[in-house]
Amino acid sequence: MTDTTNLLSPEELDALAAGIEDGTIESNTGINTGTEAVKHDLTNEDSSLGVNVAAIDMINERFVRQFRAGLLEVLRTTPKINMAKVQIIKYSDYLADLTPPLAVETVRFEPLQAHSLVCIDPSVVFSSLDNFFGGFGRGMNALPPGRTFTPTEKAVIGIMINVLFGSLQEAWAPVMPIKCEHVSSEINPAFAQIADGNDLVVVSRFTAELSHDNTGNIDLVYPYNSLKPLREALGSRVQTGDDYSDDTAWRNELDAAAADAEVPIRVVLAETELSLREFKAMQEGDVLYLKMEEYARMMVDEIPVLAADIGSSGPNMAAKVVKAIEPET
Repeated sequence: MTDTTNLLSPEELDALAAGIEDGTIESNTGINTGTEAVKHDLTNEDSSLGVNVAAIDMINERFVRQFRAGLLEVLRTTPKINMAKVQIIKYSDYLADLTPPLAVETVRFEPLQAHSLVCIDPSVVFSSLDNFFGGFGRGMNALPPGRTFTPTEKAVIGIMINVLFGSLQEAWAPVMPIKCEHVSSEINPAFAQIADGNDLVVVSRFTAELSHDNTGNIDLVYPYNSLKPLREALGSRVQTGDDYSDDTAWRNELDAAAADAEVPIRVVLAETELSLREFKAMQEGDVLYLKMEEYARMMVDEIPVLAADIGSSGPNMAAKVVKAIEPET
């Protein structure tokens, strides 16, 4: 049976309600009465805990330096590689931002437990192919839907993946040694199921420019859960491996060596333009009318660097430097 001995009588309840209504009895005097409840989904991963994104950024900085040097060795060109800020997003959101066909490589980075993803834009593949065979890095910005890579293109992708593996191993070395292994290749990232759609992934995006008019992205995608066991390692201070004292000595030696290089200088008094017809019609005794500038220009590799007055010094013609010429922007 229910114990009703401590219940208020109807008269007491009416008096309590009247007191609250007219203010003689204070209400809302409990603990944390002004606090609003925050909805939390226990089934959803919390990206704010665990993975040190700043440490991943530092690893990526090391990777960019190593990867650029590796591509220079195999492609004989100096690519520009810029990294974007690391993102932690749902895998489905990452896939929605991609347009196949792409070079999608499923890889394994031991001791990470899950597979990871390397995704390369076709523009990077074709620029690398053109550079590999001695071209200027020209390529295609997109592929027709369903078009697969040829054996030659796959071979170039394999070369890039090998360079990427070596660069990643060097970049991760201050944190922990990793071993890279290629698992499979696809052209549609939807077929590379490294995580469920609602799972979080850590995306490192690098923009590669192998020619002045051709750029593309290279993405490294780690499943968020695979990095969680490395919280302690990523939370500690990541050594960059750079010895700045050695860099200073190397730069001083480079400056000293460059200072001995000979620089051809050409002094231009005035210039004019003629049509080919006028040039072919010129004969001995013809006069060209030139518009003289205030100063002559000292040129280095066709670039004007100094303004000068022209005169003589003994039996020789001479140029006296007046001022530096600001480079054109």
